[in-house]
Amino acid sequence: MDLATTTARTPSKTFASRLRKDLIMNKYVYIMACPIIVFYILFHYVPMAGLVIAFQDFNAFKGILGSHWVGLKHINEFLTSPYAFRVIKNTFLLNVYQILFGFPAPILLALLLNEIRSHIFKRTVQTVSYMPHFISLVVVCGMLVDFTASSGVINDLVHALGGERTNLLMQKEWFRTIFISSGIWQEVGWGSIIYLAALSSVDPSLYEAAEMDGASRLRKAMHITLPALVPTITILLIMRLGHIMSEGFEKIILLYNPLTYETADVIASYVYRRGLQEANYSFGAAVGLFNSSINFIILLAANYVSRRFVKESLW
Repeated sequence: MDLATTTARTPSKTFASRLRKDLIMNKYVYIMACPIIVFYILFHYVPMAGLVIAFQDFNAFKGILGSHWVGLKHINEFLTSPYAFRVIKNTFLLNVYQILFGFPAPILLALLLNEIRSHIFKRTVQTVSYMPHFISLVVVCGMLVDFTASSGVINDLVHALGGERTNLLMQKEWFRTIFISSGIWQEVGWGSIIYLAALSSVDPSLYEAAEMDGASRLRKAMHITLPALVPTITILLIMRLGHIMSEGFEKIILLYNPLTYETADVIASYVYRRGLQEANYSFGAAVGLFNSSINFIILLAANYVSRRFVKESLW
């Protein structure tokens, strides 16, 4: 056996040895992970075979094999639709606003909670901030409809201050504000958990040394606490950017109406109407595939930029 063959086989044998050793040492972890892996295979990867209908005029009676192939017809139909620019713009803007206002909110809450010295008060604030996450989305949207109605509590306050009553969810200029602010209220506490977990690994001696050097609480937060969160923030931001062209249709559909389509209609809600309500499954699959492809490209770009400049990345 020559040297080249030996050199080529050694890394593979080393990897196999490490993998076998890891499987033995962490066998219970892998056993617990098996149901999750099976779930993703069955409900996320196997259904991807159905994406083939994006290139067909799918007929449920003929099936995938019997349906007529049309290539990129549905994607072209979407991009040339008079609604394409509107739904793409709305999807993009809603996600940008959520990144600008919603993404920093849990970070700020975690930083503030980290400065609280009273454990009872800290636990109370954490519990109260976590609770909205467990409220059903339907219930949250029902609350928003009631609160923003012309006879709701928000309009009562506006009227008391001398303003006029108006149904805020019927005003297109208010939809994004209501959507983003309610999302922050519902998820800010839950989102802070991962940052608090990251802060728990910070060495307390760093704070003690900084305090001995005369650093204020603000300086300790800026030079110790915040840098400790940078890896977590970077990874979560990359993952969030990977969904910048996606917005779940559930909350949109529960809140929007024809009067607010101009600012509320997104790709997911448009596909819901065209793909499900009109039973145009091929069109819905094509737009979903197009949207996922754009998100994947953005994810790759964000990961590359982060790895190049921040030295942190998903891979």
